[in-house]
Amino acid sequence: MTAVQEKAVNSTAAQEVRRLRATFATGRTRSVQWRLDQLKAIETMLTDGEPAIAAALASDLGRPANDTFLGDIAPPLAEAKFARKHLRQWMKPQRVGVPLSQFPGRAWYDYEPLGVVLVIGPWNYPVYLTIGPLVAAIAAGNCAVLKPSEHAPATAAVLADLVTRYLDTDAITVLEGGAEVTQDILAQGLDHAFFTGGPEVGKAVMAAAAPHLTPVTLELGGKCPVFVAADADLDVAARRIAWTKLLNSGQTCIAPDYLLVDASVREAFLPKLADAFRDLSPNRDGGRQLPIVSSRHAQRLADLLDNHGGEVLLGGGAEPDQRKVDLTVVVDPNLDAKVMQEEIFGPILPVVTVESVDAALAHITSGPKPLAAYIFSGSKALQRRFRKTVSAGAVVANHVAMHVLVPELPFGGVGNSGMGAYHGKWGFETFSHRKAHLNRAVRPDPRLLYPPYNAITQRILRFVF
Repeated sequence: MTAVQEKAVNSTAAQEVRRLRATFATGRTRSVQWRLDQLKAIETMLTDGEPAIAAALASDLGRPANDTFLGDIAPPLAEAKFARKHLRQWMKPQRVGVPLSQFPGRAWYDYEPLGVVLVIGPWNYPVYLTIGPLVAAIAAGNCAVLKPSEHAPATAAVLADLVTRYLDTDAITVLEGGAEVTQDILAQGLDHAFFTGGPEVGKAVMAAAAPHLTPVTLELGGKCPVFVAADADLDVAARRIAWTKLLNSGQTCIAPDYLLVDASVREAFLPKLADAFRDLSPNRDGGRQLPIVSSRHAQRLADLLDNHGGEVLLGGGAEPDQRKVDLTVVVDPNLDAKVMQEEIFGPILPVVTVESVDAALAHITSGPKPLAAYIFSGSKALQRRFRKTVSAGAVVANHVAMHVLVPELPFGGVGNSGMGAYHGKWGFETFSHRKAHLNRAVRPDPRLLYPPYNAITQRILRFVF
């Protein structure tokens, strides 16, 4: 054994995975009662832990406590309650019919847990997007390794403490650290890896999982477009776009990345959008100096504002050293500018004027498939056309990002915005193996089914099979 191999075998990740596999082998996580108890414990953990989580997120992201409740506490709390309510139904075996060739027989499928799974959380909603997948993993009866983001270290430490105090630590563990820890965990050949983050890191996760044939779910991102049509309610559109863009300083994978506004309503809409940002801004000055996760990320955002070629309607300033960037609205930037080519993931909002619905749809469909796409329009026909034309993880009409709060809907991307889905039963299925079962009777067992075959038995077999 080489030194590298010996290190991998004896690492903390290896030891923890072995420990979890031993727990899974006992069968304890398969019982419905264990799953229900752990889901209830998650609810208690989130409720009791809210003050500590809020303080950690204020430190890591500069986020107000109420936004922490809305963005990181309430959604996984709702997911856990929903899973607890529906778990028994999800676990029921499902009977299916059998063809003539399998009579007399019974067929069904059920869901079995995968084993030991990995959840790699992001920094932007480090509780929701770590605990949300954990809810699904527990509902499916798995043991789990949680790897919170090192870019939100205070929150990672709080998660580690809360999981230790509230959940079954023989079945669920938290490993803190950077990319090398993630690679070490993936090297153990887990039964599933669930990653939320950017496409580039997603590719690295997929590559590390490939040697072990570890299946992956990738929740990524992309440039989520918003089309404001000529018949949109402009006041509602401005308010809802501004609200969801301001959440977490725009550091949200399903936040509006850019707007396409019909030329006929452009002049009426822009003042309403500016007023909405000023009215809803947490510091009441139009979104000046919004907190950003790191100086590096703030510098990246500042660089997006270089040579954009558009008109700055709001903001425009940045202080990367202070981890601050203004809420900035850029009207009609050059389409080949960085701000229109890269996912923004921050408080910058380009607004592009389009002359027609055709032009808007052509622009959206010319780029990578986004995680979500939004349309503001009163026309049902236009909404239907938008849904049929635009390939995205989700399409929402007359709001932004709210689909994430519907547990009955699958949440996930397509193409460059991700693969796989979760939430509600979709998460339960993601972390389960759908196992097929066939039970055949011993009798009858007609001789004609077996070779050698004559002309008559061949005709019979062709009919039966």
